[in-house]
Amino acid sequence: MLFPPIEEIREGAILLIDKPKGWTSFDIVRKVKNASGAKTGHGGTLDPLASGLMIVATGKFTKKLTELTGLDKAYTGKMILGATRPSYDMETEVDQTFDISQVLPAQIYEAAKSFVGEISQTPPVFSAIKIDGKRSYDMARAGKEVEMKSRMQHIFEFDITDVSLPEISFYVHCNKGTYIRSLVSDLGKAINSGAYMSDLRRVSIGPYKLADAYPIAELTTYLKQNNPTS
Repeated sequence: MLFPPIEEIREGAILLIDKPKGWTSFDIVRKVKNASGAKTGHGGTLDPLASGLMIVATGKFTKKLTELTGLDKAYTGKMILGATRPSYDMETEVDQTFDISQVLPAQIYEAAKSFVGEISQTPPVFSAIKIDGKRSYDMARAGKEVEMKSRMQHIFEFDITDVSLPEISFYVHCNKGTYIRSLVSDLGKAINSGAYMSDLRRVSIGPYKLADAYPIAELTTYLKQNNPTS
């Protein structure tokens, strides 16, 4: 894989990185910063349980990050129908189950269509949104009641790509700030059931594509080998 010259990265560059599942967005920034010795920032977080495209800027290009945060996003993912979890994903345990023996694939496809366009969405309590200066996920993990306010989001595409119940695969193209976990949860409710997200991978941010991203391990190895200060 061809990487930009280390001098260019240290002066300023936009790097597309494939974040592995289990890593935080801060983990990615820290790895690049430590390996390159350059000022580093990112153009939008990605949940630890999600993988895929992150935009990282170094040097003078960190000033451009504000221009990137407003770009639309696209994801592929999987959900499990017939159960719910408080976090809407795999972070927490199942708290409710539903009988899905009578659910037909046609119902799932039709329900997904109803979410295309402007929708009102309530973020999960297990999110990084601040309420009175505190992260909502910290409050939720402490067992405190958290009231999340709904917000308008735009879903450009919500395609069901495979139905193998209880697992459903999907593709979503949405505006910034959309919580795919909430979209999955709402789809479950729309067919009188429950659903939670089991996998999520970001495949694009505006014009930037995951296919052009660097694996973080290969990038940091290159940076360490070519960093004159390391």
